[in-house]
Amino acid sequence: MKKNLLIFILGASAIIVLDQITKAVITAHFALHEVLPVIPGFFNLVHVLNPGAAFGFLANASETFRYVFFTGVTVLAAGLIIFYLVKSRPRNLILAGSLTLIFGGAVGNLIDRLRVGAVVDFLDVFVGSLHWPAFNVADSAITVGAILMIWEMILNRKEKHAEVK
Repeated sequence: MKKNLLIFILGASAIIVLDQITKAVITAHFALHEVLPVIPGFFNLVHVLNPGAAFGFLANASETFRYVFFTGVTVLAAGLIIFYLVKSRPRNLILAGSLTLIFGGAVGNLIDRLRVGAVVDFLDVFVGSLHWPAFNVADSAITVGAILMIWEMILNRKEKHAEVK
């Protein structure tokens, strides 16, 4: 249990630190909305602020509502992740890793919301005129963590189904 908790703390801390360092570099060296092409026609570094969530969810809601909603949801999710890790003692590395990624990413974006009032995004992937919404290290960690969690659920379901037969 202590080993898993240590890995969780170190992993989540690494994600948070990497996320905040990359955002600090962008905000220090890029003006808001500045674009630097890295791979023409595919990838840019940009400096944008996202007051909403993924894909601009709730971006047009009042600032007070967004602050309370996103802070509350993040604190609740972080608390549930910690509670689950402490109480269930997952032995499954995929599940523990996915929770670590999700927690680290959520806290990284929460820091932005508390500090700036919006999330700093800087990775811009596109093909021609088709743009994926700009994102950051925290968003990437959350996405990879969610994919790993879904994958683990599918594998776990198959294993349980095989045991029943």
